[in-house]
Amino acid sequence: MNKKVFVTHQLPGERIHELAELCDLNLWMGPGLLPPEELREELEDCHGLLCLLTDRLDSSVIAGAEHLEFVSSMSVGVDHIDVNAMSARGIPVGNTPGVLVDTTADTAFALLLAAARRVGEADRFVRQGNWREENAWAPDFFTGKDVSGATLGIVGLGAIGQAVAKRAQGFGMEVLGWSRSGRDVPGVNSVSLDELLLRSDFVSVHTALVPETRHMLDAERIASMKPGAVLVNAARGGIVDEVALAEALVRGHLYAAGIDVFEREPLPADNPLLHLPNVVLTPHIGSATTITRARMADLAVGNIIAALGGEPMPHCVNPAVY
Repeated sequence: MNKKVFVTHQLPGERIHELAELCDLNLWMGPGLLPPEELREELEDCHGLLCLLTDRLDSSVIAGAEHLEFVSSMSVGVDHIDVNAMSARGIPVGNTPGVLVDTTADTAFALLLAAARRVGEADRFVRQGNWREENAWAPDFFTGKDVSGATLGIVGLGAIGQAVAKRAQGFGMEVLGWSRSGRDVPGVNSVSLDELLLRSDFVSVHTALVPETRHMLDAERIASMKPGAVLVNAARGGIVDEVALAEALVRGHLYAAGIDVFEREPLPADNPLLHLPNVVLTPHIGSATTITRARMADLAVGNIIAALGGEPMPHCVNPAVY
């Protein structure tokens, strides 16, 4: 009898059609995202799951999935999954690393440029009909911060952080870096996190969200940043204390921010960043290009196909289960 695999969203890419021939495939057709209660119900008799980062798999959900044998997430980060609970059950968890590195680095640098040059503010100014003859141009009209020649601090020097560093070098920026592993990267001056925050005109966050990095950029560390700096986060929302960030922006300690990821997603209406003009906000689109998303889907499906065949997943975050 074929194993039952549940897929929580319609996917791009080609390999989903291959998967359909290898198992009893059940695909959530929407509308919208899969509700948590539907996920629990579907997992009651599933052997495999292909999920998104919006699907929360905590210990209680995992406990109710008695037949679950393998999980693959169409994401690099797996902080939406209780990996320890999965490992305790011997369940491998797959992810989709590598293919989104350049795409996400492009997004981070786009946010950096947009925040520095006030692109969001200027766009709203024009669309709202405020650009008129009497204010068509002035020496201080929408002046921003120079990126070329500035100092960029990169928090997290994994593949995406390194890709951002390469882009920064093209702008003639001095690049400082910090990582938990202490790795050295050519062209990047490795410093302590405290020194990085103190010296950087721009800070771009690219570390993983783990217990040690949750709210790593809290009120104290944000206050230690160079006055007038710009903060960019295209990693995970929980790394930055959003309330502290908003307060620093309101009082003018920070110049601007570009944020693609949030502690709660979708962004709730009471998030203080929503009401600030000097913040560029995007809805977690770091990897959102057609080609990259198709590649991610194919990698996620490839993990499931391997598991169905009794093989180790090509991309597994808890390989000790094997």
